[in-house]
Amino acid sequence: MTLHKSAADCAHELPGAELGHPFGDDWEVLKVRGKVFMLMTEVPGRPVVILKSDPVEALALQEHHVHITPGYHMNKKHWITLEDGDGVDESLVRELVIESYRLVVAHLPKAAQPVDPHTCAGGTRASR
Repeated sequence: MTLHKSAADCAHELPGAELGHPFGDDWEVLKVRGKVFMLMTEVPGRPVVILKSDPVEALALQEHHVHITPGYHMNKKHWITLEDGDGVDESLVRELVIESYRLVVAHLPKAAQPVDPHTCAGGTRASR
């Protein structure tokens, strides 16, 4: 399965996730209640997925995975970029997409949260 397909399949399963193209056809942007939690595009011919991440977790991921780098065109502290490569399997992609979603949902007003971010499937890497 491709990186984009794995990420998109997971994102579309999440409550309230909506796909848009506010930056043109080359960018797929997934939002929950109007807030971005995932972007997908190609950076010179390489598919990438850009996700929100806890800053400490983002650093740890970047230290352990050569194919995870700071967020492309995003805040480098709070976003990461995934590329296809060794160690970036479907399970990791799914885990990181869900965590990005949870981080965004947690900052929504409680009444706007489509799920409880603390009990939403996926959990954080640190809690596993």
